[in-house]
Amino acid sequence: MNYWKIAFFSLAGLIAASIVGLIIVIGNTASSPPLPESNASSKAGYSLELNTTKENFEGIANTYIRKAVKGALPVELEMRDDVLLTSELTVFSYTLPLAMHFDPIVREDGNLILKQSSMELGDLNIPPSTVLKLLKNSVEFPPWMIVRPKEEEIFIDLQDLPISGDVKVKAKEVNLAKDEIILEVLIPKN
Repeated sequence: MNYWKIAFFSLAGLIAASIVGLIIVIGNTASSPPLPESNASSKAGYSLELNTTKENFEGIANTYIRKAVKGALPVELEMRDDVLLTSELTVFSYTLPLAMHFDPIVREDGNLILKQSSMELGDLNIPPSTVLKLLKNSVEFPPWMIVRPKEEEIFIDLQDLPISGDVKVKAKEVNLAKDEIILEVLIPKN
């Protein structure tokens, strides 16, 4: 009987050590990719200011995200008083729900930074930078979404969205509390 107890506790200790080791290895965040240079459009063209709501922006964003990740992992964006990104991660054949909260920041060049404010990964207590690194390694994000684990943020290059006709989009204001999102659509002259 003692042999089974010793074997059980040894196995439990080995599993716990493996989990801690994996978290430490994953937690070592390498430097994040640099942000692209500001590519403020200087081409002659026309601009159109577009006022939209959280619901409309959410629908557009999810359409682009679904096309980009091609069902590799379910990633969903929800606009609330903050930006909620939900997904799931599989760790040791357990699928855990993932919810990450971000505050949107409009950059001078019209692109967005989603700065992480909190996150939940099942019942695990893992640093946000580690969760972002896991997500970055699990999902092939489109080139216009740059996950930066060390900075705990996601950069959204709106001007690099695949829109036909060389049309570019810039964010002018994102005020989630007032349900106001103002975008500038730049249409080049022919």
